[in-house]
Amino acid sequence: MIGYVTLGTDNPERAQGYYDALLATIGAKRMMTMDEEDGSFTIWGTGFDKPGIAITRPFNREPADKGNGNMVALMLENRPAVDAFHAKALELGGSDEGAPGVRGDDGPMAFYAAYFRDPDGNKLCAYKIGPDA
Repeated sequence: MIGYVTLGTDNPERAQGYYDALLATIGAKRMMTMDEEDGSFTIWGTGFDKPGIAITRPFNREPADKGNGNMVALMLENRPAVDAFHAKALELGGSDEGAPGVRGDDGPMAFYAAYFRDPDGNKLCAYKIGPDA
């Protein structure tokens, strides 16, 4: 149902470098960049028929502002992938919002997640549901 989500940035060049490096770790690549007068719109994904993540300067040219309560969650294939993704996000300049671990009970519907913010303050989550096989 979701085609892509857009995150605001005041520094498209920095954001492009951050997401190029981070999303490559899960097989996503830069799919499209549209340069605009005061910035650019860039989208990453694994295919145009799959959900993606985009960054852009706000349309109204006001400063980008992270949304309180907004978050993008990325489903990964296993718990080590969640751990590695979270570590890479921090290595690239993101900030920790919750170390990798099980939230609630472990078991068939376990929610294993890690939370972080990108350099613009946008909150993201990497997660895996179920036991790690």
